[in-house]
Amino acid sequence: MEIKPGSLLSTINSPDDLKKISREDLHKVCDELRQYIIDVVSVHGGHFGASLGVVELTTALHYVYNTPYDQLVWDVGHQAYGHKILTGRRDQFPTNRKYKGLSGFPKRSESEYDTFGVGHSSTSISAALGMAMAAKFKGEKRKSIAVIGDGAMTAGLPFEAMNHAGVADADVLIILNDNCMSIDPNVGALKEYLTDITTSQTYNKVKDEVWNLLGKLPVGKTFSRTMAHKLTEGVKGMVSSKSNLFESLKLRYFGPIDGHNISKLVDTLQDLQHISGPKILHIITTKGKGYDLAEKDQTLWHAPGLFDKVTGQIQKKAFDVPQPMKYQDVFGYTIIELAKQNKKIFGITPAMPSGSSLKYMMAEMPDRAFDVGIAEQHAVTLSAGMATQGMKVFCNIYSSFMQRAYDMVVHDVATQKLPVVFCLDRAGLVGEDGPTHHGCYDIAYMRCIPNIVVSAPMNERELRNLMYTAQLDTLQLPIVIRYPRGEGMIADLQKDTMAEKYPFEEITIGKGRKLKDGKDIAILSFGHPGNFAAAAIRDVKADGINPAHYDMRFAKPLDEAMLHEVFASFNKIITVEDGTVVGGFGSAVLEFMNEHGYKADVKIMGIPDRLIEHGAPKQLYDEACFDANAIAEVLREMAAISLQQLVR
Repeated sequence: MEIKPGSLLSTINSPDDLKKISREDLHKVCDELRQYIIDVVSVHGGHFGASLGVVELTTALHYVYNTPYDQLVWDVGHQAYGHKILTGRRDQFPTNRKYKGLSGFPKRSESEYDTFGVGHSSTSISAALGMAMAAKFKGEKRKSIAVIGDGAMTAGLPFEAMNHAGVADADVLIILNDNCMSIDPNVGALKEYLTDITTSQTYNKVKDEVWNLLGKLPVGKTFSRTMAHKLTEGVKGMVSSKSNLFESLKLRYFGPIDGHNISKLVDTLQDLQHISGPKILHIITTKGKGYDLAEKDQTLWHAPGLFDKVTGQIQKKAFDVPQPMKYQDVFGYTIIELAKQNKKIFGITPAMPSGSSLKYMMAEMPDRAFDVGIAEQHAVTLSAGMATQGMKVFCNIYSSFMQRAYDMVVHDVATQKLPVVFCLDRAGLVGEDGPTHHGCYDIAYMRCIPNIVVSAPMNERELRNLMYTAQLDTLQLPIVIRYPRGEGMIADLQKDTMAEKYPFEEITIGKGRKLKDGKDIAILSFGHPGNFAAAAIRDVKADGINPAHYDMRFAKPLDEAMLHEVFASFNKIITVEDGTVVGGFGSAVLEFMNEHGYKADVKIMGIPDRLIEHGAPKQLYDEACFDANAIAEVLREMAAISLQQLVR
């Protein structure tokens, strides 16, 4: 299905083409750009509401500024679809987030207009400030602009950057895109502060009147721009008690203004070009602007999948038989079940209650489950503080986001042996979001820390049992429970019957399971890829290959008794994991082999030592060569070698 852009948008292959369009026609460009995003995403999928909300801003930025010479940095990048379309990638846009296609985020290797690679939140101001400081050092006149949402602004990093920007004397513009919405509703005092600014009718009315008056006054030697600025600051102080946060950081504050008024945006950005130094422009937008359903339910339409753009019906697969639950939902319902039994259990997540399914506990037990905003570091240390008081905290963070809180895991949790339960969601290859979101490294970076347990369930039942074990008083160490995004393996493990059909069982820490006896070759799997190994074993049965299979469950501590058994019985061993092969579970097995003087042919299968791009998970498992087919092929190769040795 060919999707054609509008008559004006079809002529825009670069920002230079955009600049040829009259100001009067910019609103038409915006309409066509918004419609093109709707048309493509409805058919091909992707993030949705965020880009619709910044159509006017995107158009205005590329119309006013000399990009890519002027540096434009998008925070997170969910909102950058319009940016990609206007910068020469319109015809490629249907490949967005598809295997070998455009990235769903700005990416430096993809375009010169993507000045900084993003994917995780809250990096834009630091990056743009760095660019501005470098430009000042080199004597360049280029501008640096950071676009950041109010959700991303709740993290600590933006405030570190703004604190520096206020004294760096660099020409950086921060555009605060305030839509009162992130993937989940914003939390914290900053939300209330921004609301105060945007809803202070007195302030906004007086500010407009003052600026209208100033526009009629002669600006010269007797009335400078500085004097005008001081006057407006005085107005702010009189009518809005909370309006001086940014000024206190020595950032000149402008706004709030309507982020959907393209003429106002162009005028404002042109004016700001002539004001040097650090400054912040506060704009008010609506996430999902121009698509009624997305405006009303912004969480649902953040990334809805494929949908009918006319009816708004989101396409969902229909199944004749019950399907396995998502690991996330198993976590969400299991923690409620455990919390009803154990009054010391709390749940904490940094801005991902929907994605992690902690939302169920937040709804049922609001005094025991908390969303702390985009603040992974705080989430970990908060959990540590609660643990010192005897609480059993399940701190649920996506694997790739946990990287941000690594020092807190080491310093605040492990060093003090505090029994925090780290549930690392989205471990392994996550799919279309690509390398910024793949949970590749947690096995390696967690198992090198003393006083910590690193575990992974092979299926949903194992997840429940690990969660049950983690909250028992017998475990007095922090524990990592990592699991992948998406569906599990057990179709009859469902919300209403899981407690009855799959009651909790304690798992001995550091104890694996032998799933299958075999000869010649042993497979040691860690986590969900054990299911790939089981499928591979079934596949090679017709070839007369009969490997043993061990679900190790723990990368730290290793089940040394089981490993002694394996190395005493097999000289050909395959390890399988959905983490990096560098320093991961397979490396742990090699370390054990070396320490105890064993000799064996060991093949480590997992995520290779390179970045894996975006695509459907099955495509990525195939590319990384640890899916069932890849394991089966390695089994056949090892079996053939064994046969040749026997013949000799």
